Amino acid sequence: MKIDFQVEGIPRYEAEALLQTAESMMGTKRLRVDAKPGYPCRFSLADADIGEEVLLLSYEHHAVASPYRSSGPIFIRTSTTQATLAPNEIPKMLRHRLLSLRVYDREAMMMAAHTAQGTDLESFIQRIFEDPIALYIQVHNAGPGCYNCQINRVN
Repeated sequence: MKIDFQVEGIPRYEAEALLQTAESMMGTKRLRVDAKPGYPCRFSLADADIGEEVLLLSYEHHAVASPYRSSGPIFIRTSTTQATLAPNEIPKMLRHRLLSLRVYDREAMMMAAHTAQGTDLESFIQRIFEDPIALYIQVHNAGPGCYNCQINRVN
């Protein structure tokens, strides 16, 4: 039985707040993209184009009341639109990366972790969500460890 899922990037209100306050955030870097792929935007869920401007900043991607609360560096394009993905759609930016999949339950406790090639992501999602306790997956780049997006089980 196929289990439906939804891939989600940073919510619009958070992305807008990050872009508005970026200059005042300690440690934020404004960069010009010099390679593609290489600068995956966590709002558009697409790799930024060469020459495009991005911000590198710290983002709290797992703002939960659990020991797994977490933040880390992300890229966000300064001029972009929010990703609008259909259910079960996987963004192209994930397909060519080695990914770390961190699986969480309703209490935001990590219950499993996997490493997967982006080309195999859908089969991993299906296997993970066969466990009814698995509520969502946080996807990170396996090498640098940076957060990419969240995949939610759709009921």
